[in-house]
Amino acid sequence: MRRLFPIVFLMFAAYAAPAAPAADLAQESTQHGDLDIAVSLDAGEQSGSASASVRIHARREVVWSLITSCAEALRLVPGLKACDVVETAPDRTWQRIRHVMDYSWYAPKLTYEIRASYDQPSRVSIERISGDLARLRGSWQLQSDGDDTIAHYSVDLAPGFWVPRWLVRGALRRDLPKMLRALRTRAEFVQQKPE
Repeated sequence: MRRLFPIVFLMFAAYAAPAAPAADLAQESTQHGDLDIAVSLDAGEQSGSASASVRIHARREVVWSLITSCAEALRLVPGLKACDVVETAPDRTWQRIRHVMDYSWYAPKLTYEIRASYDQPSRVSIERISGDLARLRGSWQLQSDGDDTIAHYSVDLAPGFWVPRWLVRGALRRDLPKMLRALRTRAEFVQQKPE
């Protein structure tokens, strides 16, 4: 079974978003009325954290199957070019996964390994093992709410290299909400598909 924590792009986007006054950050989150997104950066604007939530009209098991699938991640995550499961625990409670992100010609290509720990069907935790990022920790928490799932995502990271502010501002404005909406659309489609 190939698994992946597919919100790698969020990790890339969150670490270099330009710092903005509190009013600008509040405006950012209200622009995405169906999503809850928050970003916090250090004073040097080269490390930080992000959190996001989205309500999905699909069972938690459906959402789980998407956020732990390499094939689905390649469909949903902008810039994710490769995902390889390097090692899987005998009891399938964790995996070591190699990711390659190549977002565009003007952004550095990122190759790194993470350890994804699974508490099915409610939580995925990740931590950087090696590669181009200096620090990477994150998680997905899936909460059932009737027939819906509320997906909570959080990440804390530092790239270890400089990234232009404008690149990440564009990613946060367009690609982060686009990816969360794509996850929701795909999960709701899979939920409706006859078995």
